[in-house]
Amino acid sequence: MLDAKAPSQNIRNGDNVEQVYSYATHPEIRSNYFALCNGLEFSLFRTLETNTPILLFSIDEIESYWETLNSYLSPLSFQAGKSFTYETTKSPIKLTANFDYSSRPLLKEIAVKKQQAKRHFGVHGYFTKQSWNVVAEYIKNYSQPGDLVLDPFGGSGVTAIEALMNNRKAISIDINPMAVFLVQSLIAPINQNDFTEAFERVKTEYQNQEPVSEKDIDKALEKYPYPQGIVLPKSSDVDTIEELFTKKQLAQLALLKSIIQKETNINIRSSLMLMFSGLLTKANLTYHTTPNKPREGQGDSSAFRYYRYRIAHSPVDIDIFTYFNLRFKKVSSAKKEIEYYINQNTISNIEIFKGTATDLSFIPQESVDYIYTDPPYGKKIPYLDLSIMWNAWLDLEVTESDYEQEAIEGGENQKTKKQYNELISQSIREMYRVLKYDRWLSFVFAHKDPEFWELIINTAESCGFEYIGATPQKNGQTSFKKRQNPFTVLSGQLIINFRKVHSPRAIMKANLGMDTADIVIQTIEGVIARDNGANLEQINDELIIKGLELGFLDLLKREYSDLTPILMENFNYNEDTELFTLKKNSKFKSHIDVRLRIKYYLISYLRRMEREKKNAHFDEIILNTLPLLKNGTTPENQTILNILEDIAERNGDDSWILKKEGQLELFKTELF
Repeated sequence: MLDAKAPSQNIRNGDNVEQVYSYATHPEIRSNYFALCNGLEFSLFRTLETNTPILLFSIDEIESYWETLNSYLSPLSFQAGKSFTYETTKSPIKLTANFDYSSRPLLKEIAVKKQQAKRHFGVHGYFTKQSWNVVAEYIKNYSQPGDLVLDPFGGSGVTAIEALMNNRKAISIDINPMAVFLVQSLIAPINQNDFTEAFERVKTEYQNQEPVSEKDIDKALEKYPYPQGIVLPKSSDVDTIEELFTKKQLAQLALLKSIIQKETNINIRSSLMLMFSGLLTKANLTYHTTPNKPREGQGDSSAFRYYRYRIAHSPVDIDIFTYFNLRFKKVSSAKKEIEYYINQNTISNIEIFKGTATDLSFIPQESVDYIYTDPPYGKKIPYLDLSIMWNAWLDLEVTESDYEQEAIEGGENQKTKKQYNELISQSIREMYRVLKYDRWLSFVFAHKDPEFWELIINTAESCGFEYIGATPQKNGQTSFKKRQNPFTVLSGQLIINFRKVHSPRAIMKANLGMDTADIVIQTIEGVIARDNGANLEQINDELIIKGLELGFLDLLKREYSDLTPILMENFNYNEDTELFTLKKNSKFKSHIDVRLRIKYYLISYLRRMEREKKNAHFDEIILNTLPLLKNGTTPENQTILNILEDIAERNGDDSWILKKEGQLELFKTELF
């Protein structure tokens, strides 16, 4: 007996379960099992035991549960005379029997579905949001339902929210109180009817008192509080927060906030304040609209676009309540989307903290099952500086200690690179402490300076993490800075994956017999030849990954922190496609002996296969290597085999692994 329910319906317990139970026990049916599906989850009950489901899983995880489901419900399980023993479980969420934390596969690049989740798109602007579906796939790959997922640089809460949406528990931490507010107010459970009624009350009172005339505006500014005298960062076009607004905007926003604050239901009030905060993004003089497209969503605050408070050349005087009404629709839709998974019954599965990633002492040692985090990238975004406007209007306190603990370079406190490095290193050490053994850390990073990559790797390895592999991943957006500076700003990112193990293997540096210039040119030429052209992100990703895997990040750090000169000198660039290509009628520039080229790529490939616990078959080795060499002297298969025999040994009939004996010839503690 299988009954279909709407996505908003509870299929774990209650009236729906009792209804289907009555069908299953009907004298003309009398089924041993009954199931419910609401398009999001599938629950299976034994008719004689209806207290909890014997099987419960998300529909998008059905492949993991198919074998178990088949054992319960397939026709073969009910053949006459067949003896069959059913597995029982005390947990309503059944874990996958063959889930092995220690050997999870590395994910390949995932197509971004940025606008398909109302819970993240359109609710509130924030800096560099992670793509929800990418985060969700990583959570599902490296953890199981019921596991605890941590993000110590929580930001707008994508990791924590997607953890709950996939039946996990979550901890989200951020030093920016604005980020904490965004997550807490979004997940606060509400009754939609109560929310609508509260919105209508606010709307009516505001429209009855809206200050429009100069006299009413002056009265409102005297009566209702608003941020005054709070100094903005030195990079701002004006000195204080109130100078970011017209008098009319200040008066109308102050009135609207005072009306919202009257609401007594704390969750309703925080939801309305979430709408108010989203309105602030547009109701100020820094709101830059896209030319000829002044509609909702066709612009943003300069803090998000330029990473500073920059007054727009042509500020838009928006109608406050028209946009507040749009905020209501966005927030209401987001809450409807998440209410089945995040509600009064499940809200205890998430903890949101204002704090620093450098001190996770409130989290017990070895208690976390998976960490997915997107930390600050050096001096790219000073989060606390850029959040001053929102934090002030929301009455959220930022202390001097918060600025001291913020992991950035630069900012108003002029943090040094050394201070940033120390804070990131301490956060990695804390992540190691709280993570369970054989569990994973996925570390998102988009800094183009190899020094920071080496810092991450060296710190992680010194803690005891084992580097497994890195994956290039688009984030679904091209920043304004990227469009302005295509050669120096990256639009993508790498996700570096580590595993906490008892006996970690460190990355060993390969003695490739090349100097640094040859290594860099070799890598760039290889990715361009393989893909018939490569953009800055692809080239940077390839260099970082090869540097991680072959241990020459320190050389990149010293000599090639900026790729622009070497790219412009040695390759053609197409401004329309943004691709670098090999110059016409030219071969590889690096003049490296073909045997060294082959050795370089073979070591990299075999190491990757070893980390991923995959077999490296000869045909696959050939297919991986030849495209990287096609613009140079293309070798014969026999040549590759000869070099392969020098550095590797057979593992079975048709598989190869790097040699374990005599590695002094291959690997040294330093490249030279």
